[in-house]
Amino acid sequence: MNVAITGGGGFLGRRLAKALLADPAVSRITLVDASEVEAFSQDRRLEIRRADLRDAGAARSVADGADTLFHLAAVVSGQAEAEFDLGMAVNVDATRSLLEAARAGNRRPKFLFTSSLAVFGPPLPEVVTEETAVHPRSSYGAQKAMGELLVCEFNRRGFVDGRVLRLPTVCVRPGRPNAAASSFVSSIIREPLNGEPANCPVGKDLELWLTSPKAVVANLVHGARLPDDALGEGRIVNLPGITVTVGEMIDSLARVAGHGASERITFKSDETVKRIVASWPARFDVTRALGLGFTRDSGFVSLVEDYLATEGRRAP
Repeated sequence: MNVAITGGGGFLGRRLAKALLADPAVSRITLVDASEVEAFSQDRRLEIRRADLRDAGAARSVADGADTLFHLAAVVSGQAEAEFDLGMAVNVDATRSLLEAARAGNRRPKFLFTSSLAVFGPPLPEVVTEETAVHPRSSYGAQKAMGELLVCEFNRRGFVDGRVLRLPTVCVRPGRPNAAASSFVSSIIREPLNGEPANCPVGKDLELWLTSPKAVVANLVHGARLPDDALGEGRIVNLPGITVTVGEMIDSLARVAGHGASERITFKSDETVKRIVASWPARFDVTRALGLGFTRDSGFVSLVEDYLATEGRRAP
């Protein structure tokens, strides 16, 4: 099986590649990113390539020969809101470019598109279901919704085996803060664990729908392995997550790492971040996803412990 992963320079792309390399059925993985990616494996099946998917030729070179494409590349929420043209070019135009490249091969490859809970927005039901209509309140959410429609249409026409996986907010992300509106969700856990201060731009009572990197990678792999007929006509799946308030996150941090860690968090409101993040739903009915075999975390403490187990860092 030949696999291509766009957005491969991100931590999810790298972790996904590592998970797939454990499968002897995978014969090649092409890891693609618009920026330079440092090699992290000596496995000869792994190829790292720098490419801008807005270019049709680059998209064709990525899709060529791939049996399975994981399309993770995206401009994140805060940046998409601040730079509308860039968000449209990467999140919409490049998605269509890659779909067209997959179509041109006449092989109907699996095309896994990572979407987001940001496609939803108020007014929201108490619990989002598979039937809840998308109503984004951010450029990022709108662009992801457009990507979903593109994948579903290319699937309907038989050009690709399209699979849309809507991700909860991923926590705890390693590295440093980025331009995502949800960046603080990881920062208020990661930085205190590393002995650094962190600011929370929202109130403690805000509810969030979260998942760990470990669960996301497992669900991406599972989504690719599902037989086509398991999804039927419903090509979009709301992936499982957990509902937790910001206050409960901070309490879990203190439980794992002590009150010294949680006391490193300050609260300074950011109205732009609050407007975007508060528009996202925090409760989903994921009966279908669980029935399809997708997995979820046991609770927020496990997300903190997963970060520590993976990154191995905790301040005194």
